[in-house]
Amino acid sequence: MLDIVLYQPEIPPNTGNIIRLCANSGFNLHLIEPLGFEWDDKRVRRAGLDYHEFSHVERHENLDAFFAKVQPKRVFACTTKGSGHYHKAKFERGDCLMFGPETRGLPNEVIESLPTEQRLRIPMMPDSRSMNLSNAVAVFIYEAWRQFDFEGAV
Repeated sequence: MLDIVLYQPEIPPNTGNIIRLCANSGFNLHLIEPLGFEWDDKRVRRAGLDYHEFSHVERHENLDAFFAKVQPKRVFACTTKGSGHYHKAKFERGDCLMFGPETRGLPNEVIESLPTEQRLRIPMMPDSRSMNLSNAVAVFIYEAWRQFDFEGAV
């Protein structure tokens, strides 16, 4: 499947929900430090329930360490600052979907380092600022997984 990258996530329950989502979809999860919480925070465990053992989660010291280890085929910035809509992208194995921290999103330098067609957004009403991080990740995961005909699902 694809890799989900959370760049410096801040809210433990969101990360726990995403751990559970990745376990249920077969996607890998990468956390770019620093985290805005302690890894053993009970809120992460509670939101992830018992899915931690079924998910593949890796922590990386920084974004450069992630790129050096994983070497993704393509990186998609999933951001309100994107110009393309998520459902029009054609995802491929080896791609990664990167999401920014809840309170500030991905840094502009990360977004601007990617080609315009790899800066994706979820359509929203004009006065809306953003979606909850775990909800946004779910939207992207299920579109990408749909494109792979829900491979591995029952």
